[in-house]
Amino acid sequence: MSQVKDEQYVRMTETPVSKLIISLGIPTIISMLVTSIYNMADTYFVGTIGTSASGATGVVFGLMAILQAFGFMYGHGAGSNIAIRLGNHEENSARIFSATSFWLSIVTGIVICMTGMAFMTPLMRLMGSTDTILPYACTYAFYILIAGPAMTSGCVMNNILRYEGKAFYAMIGLTSGGILNIFLDYLMVRVLQLGIGGAGLATCISQYVSMVILMIPYLRKQTISSFHVRYIAKTAKPYQRIIANGMPSLCRQGLNSASTMVLNTSAAAFGDPAVAAISIVNRIVNFLFCVAVGIGQGFQPVSSFNHGARLHSRVKAGFFFAMKLGAVLLLGLAVFAYFNAAALVTFFRDDGLVISIGQRALRAQSISLIMTPITLYANMLFQSIGSSRKATFLAALRSGLVLIPVVFTMTKLFGLDGLVISQAISEVISALITIPFIVTYFLHMPEDGMEYNN
Repeated sequence: MSQVKDEQYVRMTETPVSKLIISLGIPTIISMLVTSIYNMADTYFVGTIGTSASGATGVVFGLMAILQAFGFMYGHGAGSNIAIRLGNHEENSARIFSATSFWLSIVTGIVICMTGMAFMTPLMRLMGSTDTILPYACTYAFYILIAGPAMTSGCVMNNILRYEGKAFYAMIGLTSGGILNIFLDYLMVRVLQLGIGGAGLATCISQYVSMVILMIPYLRKQTISSFHVRYIAKTAKPYQRIIANGMPSLCRQGLNSASTMVLNTSAAAFGDPAVAAISIVNRIVNFLFCVAVGIGQGFQPVSSFNHGARLHSRVKAGFFFAMKLGAVLLLGLAVFAYFNAAALVTFFRDDGLVISIGQRALRAQSISLIMTPITLYANMLFQSIGSSRKATFLAALRSGLVLIPVVFTMTKLFGLDGLVISQAISEVISALITIPFIVTYFLHMPEDGMEYNN
């Protein structure tokens, strides 16, 4: 274990940041792309059932975002603390954060499952379900709720592995579950004809399989972190630090859920095709967005570890490398999506109205996609170094503080045309607000070896 710790420290503090971010980012990008693909597989196979069923996947996506919000809060909250402490050679303290966050995620997943089951119908209506979508949404949500503990704990294990610099193990766990989900979608929806319930069951099974695979490195002691109950925090301070550092993730994912509700509710006024179109476009954009998120998640452990080691110049170099790489890759993806918008939407649902609405929404979001790295990486930077207030504010900007009022305003003023461009407008506004935070941080960044005052 001592040799593992020494090797890890040297790797995270001496490897060129560009090489390190790419080595950590590529497995994360792959795992996130596969995860996004199996989410789109649900959308694709459910889309063969009907437009209302296709809309149900978008409605339940808000519920999945709630589960992921808590999972990412505990995962990022513990992960950044773990990386900072490993950078400062405080291994036992790191284990307290890992065990505490893991068991918090299990308990939270169970509570959300039980609460959701008790209030299923009102919850689905709150998420934006119409009367025709409701039966499909309730069936699909039943299995997602059962998968709740696996989703929340999987987020924790995945993020801790990344923050320890072991992104490859995280990739194996997520991609295995994703590939299994795609196979089970085909088996249960196409072969066994189980409808939307089959798609939900496929997701549920794959989430638990992924959870088990992610546990293996911890059980085999290939990590410094541990989930043994003896490391669960006995004092309030670790819980406070997990929540404080994880709050940007909770805010980001939680507001994503709220934004999904607002988008679905606004789209419902224009019928099920509008709900289905917005759902499909968001799945496509999330797939493209995975590339940017993967690079950022490759940057985060580098930032946290070197911040803990007080090597601030490496944090700065890593941030700007991630920005340049993310911008170039997203530009290429945005151009592709813009000129193939109709074909991409048609792949998921061959319905004239869905295609017409979806094509316009996808083109608008493609234009604004180049702005994504500004807000995303600034949020990840501040979260990784423990500046939770700034990170939380920036996360809230893109996920809801700007998006929700823009959706309401644009829809009220311009109807459906306003709705389809509202997410793109929100992206641009959020980026412009973020830029001063980035400039201020780097102007006041301390020299290597000095303490940074949050």
